[in-house]
Amino acid sequence: MPEVIGVRFKPCGKIYDFEADGVDVNEGDLVVVDSELGLNIGSVIIGRYTVEDYKRELKKIIRKVTEEDIQQKQENRKLEIEARDYCLERVMARGLPMKLVSTEVTLDRKRFIFYFTAERRIDFRELVKDLAAKFKTRIEMRQIGVRDEAKLIGGLGLCGRELCCSRFLTSFEPVSIKMAKRQELVLNTDKLSGVCGRLMCCLGYEYDKITREEVTIQEEETISISEEVEAFEPVVASVDTHGAGEGEGQERKEQKEEYSKKFIKYGKKRRRRSPKK
Repeated sequence: MPEVIGVRFKPCGKIYDFEADGVDVNEGDLVVVDSELGLNIGSVIIGRYTVEDYKRELKKIIRKVTEEDIQQKQENRKLEIEARDYCLERVMARGLPMKLVSTEVTLDRKRFIFYFTAERRIDFRELVKDLAAKFKTRIEMRQIGVRDEAKLIGGLGLCGRELCCSRFLTSFEPVSIKMAKRQELVLNTDKLSGVCGRLMCCLGYEYDKITREEVTIQEEETISISEEVEAFEPVVASVDTHGAGEGEGQERKEQKEEYSKKFIKYGKKRRRRSPKK
């Protein structure tokens, strides 16, 4: 059974599983892993545990982070700034309708990743050629959404606190205007939208709580009604076969007479008058 640990590469990012056989690492350690993008430095979030049957093949941890790795990471940050400035220059020169958000360089410098936003699909083949000719390595362009942009850049929300997506949210859940209606909030898009321009993620927090409370109340009401039904015992009264009895027989007789009167009265109202000759 392989030993697995959970590694995170970015703050509030997703946690990925890596095989840790033969490497002595603990929760909180910095490690160098061979990810799908190349060599990267990550932080161990979930300690060592065993998995009996894993659905896919796991990437392995190479080693713990050394001083050389930290130094290389710092040098890569300078290279990321240079790559970002050059990419912005080429985007403006070619007039591409896109917004560059962030640039990432792998630890071994074998891949440059550029994150951008755009309203539609962009033909950036010529831009990739310019970047590849400049940096002599593999270039990857990734189009992201506005919520991912806010998560990468960060900022302050209307509440005055740091954005939830850049502070603790690891994934985005669907948010709809129905959540605001259920909480009886003022349907003002300026007050309900975050810095990304979409509905604020925090609208879902109270909505889940209200939904759980409503379900609990409905379950309690159902239980109380069922208990009342079980506690009810029908009363059996003597009945006179000639229609002049007591209890249930007398009550049914009075109900029939009342229904007959209402039916006759209703029929008179609905009866059409015959035209005068």
